[in-house]
Amino acid sequence: MNQSTSLYLSALREVKWQSVDSFRFPNSLTERWVLENGSMSHLIKSNCQNLTVKVLHNKVVKAERLNHQEIQLLDYQQCLLRKVALCGDDVPWVLGRTLIPESSLDLKGHDFSKQGDTPLGVTIFGSEDVQRDSLQVGVVSTETGDVFARRSRLWVNQKPMLVAELFLPECPMYSGETDK
Repeated sequence: MNQSTSLYLSALREVKWQSVDSFRFPNSLTERWVLENGSMSHLIKSNCQNLTVKVLHNKVVKAERLNHQEIQLLDYQQCLLRKVALCGDDVPWVLGRTLIPESSLDLKGHDFSKQGDTPLGVTIFGSEDVQRDSLQVGVVSTETGDVFARRSRLWVNQKPMLVAELFLPECPMYSGETDK
């Protein structure tokens, strides 16, 4: 993991999460990306020639390492912590940080701890019973400027996981439109 990736992952932990209703998006392109209800992997793939996933971290963390909000959304239990960079044409566009509680690791025979470089969205949104709730958004200042983030709880076959995504400066959501 390079230094800028580490800085962005740290920034993701610093986001002050807000409800979508109270958040003001700078333009409709940013709003479309941040509020994407389906798979972020599919959205990225539709905007590039080649989607790749770089796994940065894939290890179990003890419940004591979760913060108060994470415990409220997932309960107090050990989780798999998966951090990845979703890349469009080999350029990192989105950093993802997913907490998958131990009780959610197995999805109809699929073990998320062995997901590897397959995009999580491909696996999750390939399931029949997927719902998103607790969507929150935010913006955080970094050395390269302000970047947007989102966090939501996904329910896959009634089992929760918490997905946070930071939209890096190279993401296409920052190009084009400047006003709503």
